[in-house]
Amino acid sequence: MFYIYRTLTVLLYPIIILVVILRKFLNKEDRSRYKEKLFSDHFNVSRKINTTLIWFHAASVGELKSIFPIIKILNKNYENLEFLVTTITLSSSNLAKDEFKNFSNAHHRFLPVDVHFLIDKFLQEWKPKLIFLVDSEIWPNLIMSAKKNNVHLALINARLTRKTFKRWKLVPKTTQLIFNSINLFLCSNLETKNFLDKLKINNVVYTGNLKLINQFQESFNTRNSDSFFKNKFWLAVSTHRGEEEICLNVHLKLKKKFKNLITVLAPRHITRAKEIEKLCKNHKLVSQILSKNEKILQNIDIIIVNSYGDLLRFYENAQSVFVGKSLIEKKKNDSGQSPIEAAKLGCKIYYGPYVSNFKEIYELLENKDIAKEITGENDLSENLVFDLEKDKKEISKFSKIMNDLSTETLNKNMKEINKFITNAVK
Repeated sequence: MFYIYRTLTVLLYPIIILVVILRKFLNKEDRSRYKEKLFSDHFNVSRKINTTLIWFHAASVGELKSIFPIIKILNKNYENLEFLVTTITLSSSNLAKDEFKNFSNAHHRFLPVDVHFLIDKFLQEWKPKLIFLVDSEIWPNLIMSAKKNNVHLALINARLTRKTFKRWKLVPKTTQLIFNSINLFLCSNLETKNFLDKLKINNVVYTGNLKLINQFQESFNTRNSDSFFKNKFWLAVSTHRGEEEICLNVHLKLKKKFKNLITVLAPRHITRAKEIEKLCKNHKLVSQILSKNEKILQNIDIIIVNSYGDLLRFYENAQSVFVGKSLIEKKKNDSGQSPIEAAKLGCKIYYGPYVSNFKEIYELLENKDIAKEITGENDLSENLVFDLEKDKKEISKFSKIMNDLSTETLNKNMKEINKFITNAVK
């Protein structure tokens, strides 16, 4: 099966080139750097000699954020290191540029498409000593090429869903070939460890979810001064079609008690903003589609957040957050969105019964009294009444719990990563 994959990627390579070029014209790729993904003469290798190069690959923004604390610790504790960080998305490249602007020894590049002759060339030119893939980034050609070139490779924050586990079970020989070519798995949850154990994979350790590591310790010292945050409001994030209707019904129930209440909706797909605006009109609610850095209007009922980077200021000031993709039964086998960022910033989390992709995280937060499962709009309304009656956001309890979880998770991961580096550079 692996060799079929290898052949298919070669055959599809011309089509992939056309797709990436089309994405460039749709402004979904970096217009000046998109060729890094496609052609070896655009790898732009610029590393120093006589250094140990560690390559991290994180697909997108969430995965990239999770490795920043690790890179900073390694940079502080080890001498003569260089870092190559690859990502796939345009937004993650912009984030990497901002984060590494003060690093003289860190480079960002886009990951070449997983065609074996490109990956082989990439490894030969950059010459990494170690590779850390993040989350579920299992690229067969990259993994097998690393093994062929004797490059140590680990999958950190490893996450395997039940759906993916069942797919790998269908091709046991290929699974053994690829997974046992990875030298170390650091699992984000116990479910992933159990799946890997059932697949008879070696070198599997449970270390916890890197996304629990807190990068916002100072956030509450610079509370947002926008006058909007003097209003009573609650926040619904990562919502999917059907959940906005529930949230608007909750808003109407709460308005009977809190006259000037505002509901902030942040849909999972911001392209649905106009659709949600129309839904608000049907409920006779005044809404505003809020673009980044735009001023919030007066006398509105619903704010529809239209940019991915604008949620932190709402998290910082919100008492309560409902996290979506959790009330839709038809999505129960692929359900849930991450509550971690909201929890880090001191929010009480509410979620529906369908969170299969993040079950362990929700259980952890519920055990810490940070999250609570709700059954529907009546249950959510009753809980929000209790929260909204508070005069101000209570952050100290949640902040301490999340900081303790952050420290514990970081320490567990760094212990294994340090051992891995020590063994690789002997």
